[in-house]
Amino acid sequence: MFRYILTFSMATLGLAALSSSAQAGTQTAIFAGGCFWCVESDFDHVPGVVSTTSGYIGGSNDHPTYENHTAAGHREAVKIEFDDSKTSYAKLLDAFWHSVDPTDGGGQFCDRGHSYTTAIYAVNKDQLTEAEKSKAAIEAALKKPIATEIVMAPTFWPAEEYHQKYYKKNPIRYRYYRYACGRDARVEEVWGKAAHQGIAAH
Repeated sequence: MFRYILTFSMATLGLAALSSSAQAGTQTAIFAGGCFWCVESDFDHVPGVVSTTSGYIGGSNDHPTYENHTAAGHREAVKIEFDDSKTSYAKLLDAFWHSVDPTDGGGQFCDRGHSYTTAIYAVNKDQLTEAEKSKAAIEAALKKPIATEIVMAPTFWPAEEYHQKYYKKNPIRYRYYRYACGRDARVEEVWGKAAHQGIAAH
């Protein structure tokens, strides 16, 4: 994978523990949209988002790491806490769809394989229903089959600390990766003027 070449060797740090409940007045959304560095950066620029955490989800082992998550079948994903008085799950879904290529079932952009495929992980039945309805609307709008999986969320495992806010810690390396991987170019090709809709910056 292109990104692995850019990533310098780093010592694996301890995983941050998940909070047992969301902050008062917030709700949770979990999206897989390819490289979690990019998804985290995008959603940090969505109005109403309180926090984002990069991590792994959907695989066969507990406490996955960057080194073993792919073999265990995890996807890279981002857990988003949002203020439901300032935004809604529907708006986050809209931002998600318009920041990925949902027609690509083999990965995203230059990153290939299951761990980089798109998915929506619903944390309750209402989210599941809303996500499925939005997928149908997106499929009708694009007039193409949508590859994005929608399922109830299993355990979300936070990634190592050096992955969190990677775009802030390593801005030059991050910008080069995002450009060279062709993420924004492909999103604009798929969505035209609606590319990155709902995201203030990326």
